[in-house]
Amino acid sequence: MTEDKKMTAGAALLSRFSALGVDYVFTNSGTDFPPVIEGLSEGEAKGMSLPRTVTVPFESAATGMAHGYTLATGRPQAVMVHTNVGLANVSMGAINAACDNIPMLLFSGRTPTLEKGRLGARTVPIGWGQEMLDQASLIREASKWDYELRFPEQVFDVTDRAHGIASSTPKGPVYISLPREVLCETIPAQGALRRPQMRPATIGPDQGLIAEIAQLLAEAKNPVIFAQHGAGSREAFDALARLAEDWGIAVCQYWAVELALSTTHPMATGPDPRPWLEKADVVLCLDALAPWAPAQAEPLEDATVIQIGPRPLQERTGVRNFRSDLAMTTEVAPAILALETALSKFKDSHGSASQTRAKAVAHSNEEDRTARFTAACADEGASALTKRWVSHELSMHLRDRDAAVFSELGCQLPSMLLEKHQSWFDGPHSGGLGWGFPAAMGFALAQPEKSVIATMGDGSYMFANPVACHQIAEALDISMLVIVLNNSEWGAVRQSVLDIYPDGHAARANAVPLTDLSPSPNFVKVAEASRAFARHAKDVAGFRTALAEALDHVEAKKGLALIEVTIAKS
Repeated sequence: MTEDKKMTAGAALLSRFSALGVDYVFTNSGTDFPPVIEGLSEGEAKGMSLPRTVTVPFESAATGMAHGYTLATGRPQAVMVHTNVGLANVSMGAINAACDNIPMLLFSGRTPTLEKGRLGARTVPIGWGQEMLDQASLIREASKWDYELRFPEQVFDVTDRAHGIASSTPKGPVYISLPREVLCETIPAQGALRRPQMRPATIGPDQGLIAEIAQLLAEAKNPVIFAQHGAGSREAFDALARLAEDWGIAVCQYWAVELALSTTHPMATGPDPRPWLEKADVVLCLDALAPWAPAQAEPLEDATVIQIGPRPLQERTGVRNFRSDLAMTTEVAPAILALETALSKFKDSHGSASQTRAKAVAHSNEEDRTARFTAACADEGASALTKRWVSHELSMHLRDRDAAVFSELGCQLPSMLLEKHQSWFDGPHSGGLGWGFPAAMGFALAQPEKSVIATMGDGSYMFANPVACHQIAEALDISMLVIVLNNSEWGAVRQSVLDIYPDGHAARANAVPLTDLSPSPNFVKVAEASRAFARHAKDVAGFRTALAEALDHVEAKKGLALIEVTIAKS
């Protein structure tokens, strides 16, 4: 490739994605896309290295798939949509990605600046109707950085900068708007051969602070760890298991969005943080946005509270007054590994006391786990299926499989037996519904060897725009299982009302306004419209049969399977 050769800015943009390690561009195209589409064809004709592009018929599915793919690989992916209207639908996915520190490259077209006189100028009425004075404001609060491409020769530098910022600690989404006239212009092709110009800046553990934290944990009488966003890597997942058991430290995964410790580990507590906070003298929070509910429990006044994570003080949140006696900005995985090494220096002097504590913690956790699992199993005799029974039953079927469960108001972690790294993902605490289905698809795209299961409530399934998701799954030949737990209501909203007004009018009437979703659509027929394997399940035998058949179907790589499970109301 020589300097006198030219390429369109659209082709340059796509080729740069490949140089940055972006595997997929999840797209929803519009009238701003001609230079992108022409650039894609140009790149293919010239034999350029290009990422795979996926046509996604609804924008929130695009961000969900990018989110899930990054959970599986750690690498940011690109989402490209149509001007301000596409970006508006992207905003919820950007909020979710920001909450979970997921790096993501977000692009949308910008209505042409010129009305005539330049290739790419306005040609149809929406060129005027989609004009915004500040288009980026739609997602600025959820973005680490935003920019509008001004000149075609900026393509390589701006894309490198976007990738570097998105992938730097703390990670998150970035946004670039792309005026159509700019992408229509041509630039020298030589720039495509330059290596990426901006390496991400990652922050590791401060060794002095690690040594101080290790000493506090080693000398503590009742230490506890709160983990919400997993351990960060398989190695750190294993290290946390060793560290917790060696030092007799309880690990509470309160509202965990990713598994940090096997649910059967002797140090794995139940979901209630109160009994551990009531006696803890050292509290270590690993990437925990809200490790407990302050209205229900608080640490002891003389306890030392440590916050570790990419945003230890969670500066994006306006009100968040969880104590922080020590704080360290770092990715979680290297912090866990460094902490295990630092603790080993105290083994001779403090090891025996920790083993005595470990036995007591393990006994307490075993009693609690047995009670939870027993209660879940007892629901087998209930008049209607329950979430906790379905959760436990599913986890028992997955125990010998390499599986990943995505839950969005679906299956419940406290009732599940899950033991492996990346075996559990829950919806981001930002609560942008419709995430679970496409996120699971993105994960399955990255790790097709796994058994991927997306579990969700009926409301979450409808929020995911299921017709669009089923179309994508069929187009990409994605084999995964979707379980819709259908109680014909917004169960989470009902529970929230009852939590705040337990003796209120809605509770006494047992009819909570604004939560009813009946009559329920036939979700099996929705899935069958895209030729998926689909079954109803209304009782124990029916669910077990459907689950066995569905898992066989997806593991034989025959495509998507769906089970609609009728469950009791909250």
